[in-house]
Amino acid sequence: MIIVYTGEGKGKTSACVGQAVRARGHGMTVAFAQFMKRPHQAGEQRLLAELLGERFYAGGIGFLRRSEDFPAHRAAAQTTLAWAHAQVDSGCQVLVLDEAVYALGYGLLERSELEAVLDAARAAACHVVLSGRGAPSWLVARAHIVTEMLPLRHAYAEGVAAQAGVEF
Repeated sequence: MIIVYTGEGKGKTSACVGQAVRARGHGMTVAFAQFMKRPHQAGEQRLLAELLGERFYAGGIGFLRRSEDFPAHRAAAQTTLAWAHAQVDSGCQVLVLDEAVYALGYGLLERSELEAVLDAARAAACHVVLSGRGAPSWLVARAHIVTEMLPLRHAYAEGVAAQAGVEF
């Protein structure tokens, strides 16, 4: 199955982590890649590294904010995608591509590159979970489950800073 968590609201990475924990709870082999977050940036990374060992990879270098940084971000996304493809080849049963939809939207990944991993996963009977805002229509059409997170209210809009353990 292909599962996509998208939308403007909070909770996409949290849903990915929940999906990974659920699969591990059933004894499945899970690989989890983050495309935008740097290593040691977010609270879930420590737990995922303990739970998954070498099957967890935070390959990002942060969110792309300046066009001159594009080549470095593209290289990081390519490395992360290659890592993910190797996880499929090594027999993982669930592959989480957290923030891959962001990478796709920024042009750090091309559709054909992501589809190659999706095709390999399908051939290997590996479920794939993807997250990020702005899921393109082709991915929504290809997915089996798509959940859109909608922000109804968020403390940030009222001037409250991001909270450790809640948003990172």
